Amino acid sequence: MKGKAPVIIGSIFVAYLLFVAVVILFYEPKPEEMSWEDRQAYNLSKVTELQLGQTLEQTIETLGSADFSEAVQTHGQSLQVLFYRTQHVKSDGKTTKDECTPLLFKDGRLQAWGEDTYQQYLQQHIQPPADNTQTDTGIAKRAHT
Repeated sequence: MKGKAPVIIGSIFVAYLLFVAVVILFYEPKPEEMSWEDRQAYNLSKVTELQLGQTLEQTIETLGSADFSEAVQTHGQSLQVLFYRTQHVKSDGKTTKDECTPLLFKDGRLQAWGEDTYQQYLQQHIQPPADNTQTDTGIAKRAHT
């Protein structure tokens, strides 16, 4: 029995090392499972891979759920903005829009991203048309902290 104990312990140790190696090599946590620091770094790296015209679904599949979301139906078009945290501003335990990169979608397709583009979007699309006919059918907002 004395001779078998080291073999059994060695076998368990080797199995454990193989398990750890498989997890390290093949496990990719979902963005929602990451700490805020890891998620922020992940989002920043993935934003550089975005393609204009890609679908909303493709973007959510890549980046996970957004930290904030805004949507409006105006002038016969569906406009949506998703906000993903990409920079740390203040250590207050909350994610705010100024710590996020906005992604702008028109009719489910990525049109642009970045703060300057978001400000242009706000100026152009949220104001009612010049003839004073209100065509906005509503704004929906969702926030996660």
